[in-house]
Amino acid sequence: MQINSAYIHIPFCEHICYYCDFNKVFLKGQPVEKYVEMLLYEMQLTLNEFPAKQLNTIFIGGGTPTVLNEEQLELLCKGIRKNLPFHQNIEFTFEANPGDLSEEKLKILKEYEVNRLSFGVQSFNDELLKKIGRTHTANEVYQTIEKAQKAGFDNLSIDLIYGLPGQSEADFKQTLQKAFELDLPHYSSYSLIVEPKTVFYNLMKKGKLHLPSEESDANMYNILMDEMDKFGYNQYEISNFSKPGFESRHNLVYWNNKEYYGFGAGAHSYVNRKRRSNIGPIKKYIEKLQSNQLPILEENEITKTEMMEEQMFLGLRKNEGIDIDGFKRKFSVNVLDFFYEPIHDMVQKGWLEVNNGYIRLTREGRFLGNEVFQSFLAI
Repeated sequence: MQINSAYIHIPFCEHICYYCDFNKVFLKGQPVEKYVEMLLYEMQLTLNEFPAKQLNTIFIGGGTPTVLNEEQLELLCKGIRKNLPFHQNIEFTFEANPGDLSEEKLKILKEYEVNRLSFGVQSFNDELLKKIGRTHTANEVYQTIEKAQKAGFDNLSIDLIYGLPGQSEADFKQTLQKAFELDLPHYSSYSLIVEPKTVFYNLMKKGKLHLPSEESDANMYNILMDEMDKFGYNQYEISNFSKPGFESRHNLVYWNNKEYYGFGAGAHSYVNRKRRSNIGPIKKYIEKLQSNQLPILEENEITKTEMMEEQMFLGLRKNEGIDIDGFKRKFSVNVLDFFYEPIHDMVQKGWLEVNNGYIRLTREGRFLGNEVFQSFLAI
């Protein structure tokens, strides 16, 4: 068993966005230092049980990791360096909010070898940003990116969301133009999904959330793919685009269905053929670790059939698709035989293609990804 990646969850936010369903809490009044201390202890306990030689990717997500103050941020980074084995060519990513990163925080991140920053921008339209509960402005995006570049960060990514309440196709195209003006090496862009337990979900139930039509949402995805292509960005996954060599190595771990550690309240991991989820509430997470136990809420062993199903619906997210020979090497099974019916059915519909040793989504199939993925479950 070789685990080369780790996800670390920082659940604190100064403001809760209206669409967010990740495990998060308001920062004010939270035991942040104790949380970081227990998070680092979880790393020790986990690596005692499942050692790692070296990690190729580490991703710090949230919440908002950069909401930590300078002392807390240094405590976290120092502890990560101490507890986790770094490969010399590691991809070490921090998620950040525009406006959160002081020069001092950037200096700390640089000092502890963070080399990739991913910013939750979502839109360059200030009115829309207010509508979705974001507290930054488009201007702050430019300032933060410039500050990060001055501090020596060149591997930068921004997230954009389309299909937002009241958003037009023209507005999304304009947001893309502004994003391209930054000339960054990586962009992610997702269609808004209204999840339970969010502000938007409650508004939707009351009939007060006015979203673009399905047709308009699909048009925005078309615009996204066309514009990314036009500006020289390779679509390597359904929602991710990069210049050559700047693909997110950490996210490729998930899509290639490889094992990874997950540390922190509510974090998920895939270790030793088991998928685990951690306790979400901060207080209970801390208490469990204070009693010298791993904070596991749920644990499921993955059968070989489940692993093959996961390989299909995760791997098909990549534009490269599923490597037919690679699948056989991993599972000693011919994927074209084992999944004959769904593959045949999806090829007939024009949603999948089998070409040059790979099974991949067609352009039309990318719009219907979830339908395609579900066809591989419980064969």
